[in-house]
Amino acid sequence: MPKTDVLIIGSGIAGLSVAIKVAQRFPNRKCLVITKQESAESNTRYAQGGIAVVSDFVNDSFEDHITDTLNAGDGLCDPAVVSHVVHQAPERLRELIEMGAEFDRNSSGELLLGREGGHQANRIIHYHDVTGLNISTALLEKVKTLSNISLLSHHLALDLVVVTDENAPACYGAYVLNQETNAIETYLASVTVLATGGTGQLYHTTTNPLIATGDGIAMAYRAGACVGHMEFVQFHPTALYDPLTSPAFLISEAVRGQGAYLRNSKGERFMFRYHIDGELACRDVVSRAIGSEIQASNEQYVYLDCTHLSRKMLLDHFPNIHTKCLSKGIDITKDYVPVAPAAHYLCGGIDVDLRSRTSVKNLYACGECSNTGLHGANRLASNSLLEATVFAHNCVEDISRSLDQIMVPAGVPHSPVSSVGARPVRDLAGKKASLQILMSSFVGIVRSTRGLEHALQELEKMEEEVIADEPSFALPAGWYELRNMITCARLIIMQSLKRKDNRGGFYNKNLAVDEVAI
Repeated sequence: MPKTDVLIIGSGIAGLSVAIKVAQRFPNRKCLVITKQESAESNTRYAQGGIAVVSDFVNDSFEDHITDTLNAGDGLCDPAVVSHVVHQAPERLRELIEMGAEFDRNSSGELLLGREGGHQANRIIHYHDVTGLNISTALLEKVKTLSNISLLSHHLALDLVVVTDENAPACYGAYVLNQETNAIETYLASVTVLATGGTGQLYHTTTNPLIATGDGIAMAYRAGACVGHMEFVQFHPTALYDPLTSPAFLISEAVRGQGAYLRNSKGERFMFRYHIDGELACRDVVSRAIGSEIQASNEQYVYLDCTHLSRKMLLDHFPNIHTKCLSKGIDITKDYVPVAPAAHYLCGGIDVDLRSRTSVKNLYACGECSNTGLHGANRLASNSLLEATVFAHNCVEDISRSLDQIMVPAGVPHSPVSSVGARPVRDLAGKKASLQILMSSFVGIVRSTRGLEHALQELEKMEEEVIADEPSFALPAGWYELRNMITCARLIIMQSLKRKDNRGGFYNKNLAVDEVAI
């Protein structure tokens, strides 16, 4: 069985940050990063807006960033975690720059600061409208310079290697499918880090890439890890409306931060009817408001209006958005842009402590797949890249204290699944589409108790059809992804049914009969 010191599953900002820091700190130790598609494919590369960091201490402060994060999280953030992350931000930003990440600066070399919904100050560090791609590219280039990091693409983790250790589960690696050969191998490791991203593909319309199928969360859950706050699925208010394209193209919140308006089918600005902050209210408020306006019209979208803004500013700050919209026949400097909410970010996930430790020994999680306590019921814009860097750093700090003490036990079992051949599975695409429609219809921006119960019943039928029997030999990668999606869907629905109050991104209309469903 292949063996490494630290196994990292996922190649976004969280996973690569862990790999780089472990490799630098332990030059004689081996790091293995596995990713199920190309190494550059991750949720990170699709992040447009930026990373929230207090750097202007005249017009901003740590206290204000903490307040904004707590307000967005609607009472469910862990205040100690929020304070820790906000105070760590400048140092983590400095490290990203040292690793090669670039950010927009003015003629004096000072960082340009943007503003997004929920922030009371300009504090978003960005690189045009492709911040995530810039960071991802820089980290991948840094990885190439470190000889003790190996990176395997097209390798899908199927399940974690779990051994009962002192009456508690302990993780010693993962069972991995090589998608190019259909071989399943057991990769042993002293420490395993899950950095697998979110669950956006559970929904019909999402800004997330095809890889966002909740793999790490589902694997951790099957391994016995605690998972929480799964009911808090954040919908981004402004994805470009294009029902024939998946994933949906994100129109960054930074566009509204620069002064763009939201207009309904009548051409009316409507956000101030819903919140005093208008277009810069938190994402849950804006998404539900847009949903209400759509429901009241015969359209499937509202409009983002940039036409009153400086053409030069739009082209300088949002070249990627401008180009994409032009390809659809929309000039953002002259035309209204049709937008609608799309599933964007999972605020919950695998429960971790401040050191990124899960409830399973030797198993860590960071990035979107983790539930750190930072986001609470609703993530503040541009706090996700920040969270990933801070918890990746904390993860490495803890690994550094324990790595020398962890011994992989003898007799770790091989994968129970044979790697001989790949059994065909009928209509995987159709089954995935059915799950997405089910979740979008009943577990979306506004939910109801009856709808959630119906979704659970339908999911159980799907579960019985798809994963009633554990496979005895290798199946297509899509089957394992669908299994993980069904597991995560069940967690979202069950935790939605248990929640008895509306918070942040969770809204059950049966819990607030007297409220307007915004």
